[in-house]
Amino acid sequence: MKNKIRATTVIGVLRDGKAALGSDGQVTLGQSIVMKGNAKKIRKIYNNQILVGFAGATADAFTLLQRFEEKVEANRGNLAKSSIEMAKDWRTDRYLRRLEAMLAVMNTKEMYLLSGTGDVIEPEEGIITIGSGGPYALAAAQALVRNTSLSAREIVEKSLNIAGNICIFTNTNLTIEEL
Repeated sequence: MKNKIRATTVIGVLRDGKAALGSDGQVTLGQSIVMKGNAKKIRKIYNNQILVGFAGATADAFTLLQRFEEKVEANRGNLAKSSIEMAKDWRTDRYLRRLEAMLAVMNTKEMYLLSGTGDVIEPEEGIITIGSGGPYALAAAQALVRNTSLSAREIVEKSLNIAGNICIFTNTNLTIEEL
């Protein structure tokens, strides 16, 4: 039986012209082994103007991150165009199609979820989540966005902590980046 590496919870929030993207630090092997507790799954790219978070198999995620960064450079920071071109490649390239990871990408104006099936999804309400703890973080963030005046960073932090207390594949060792 092949052990599947499960990771993670990544959440991004756009609010009041600010962007925040955060993740937990846990990497889990199979159903019961925590391999690492302080992995960094969030990056700033393109002169610190774009945030990228990833979930899934680590080597696959780094491959996709590198390819996405190349798309961003080629498109001079145009996030929408880079996301669409990356999804096209992901869908049509035999090697990329086998990769098991997802990307959450954002700047201060837009955000997209890029999946291995070639999807480019622009989430509603200025909230994006990926990973095994994503549904928990999404529910928490929706409640906070609708009922508080917290900043994007505060919503990301609180949502990740809630997910970390519920999802066994998520911890509360957080990394949060802002634009």
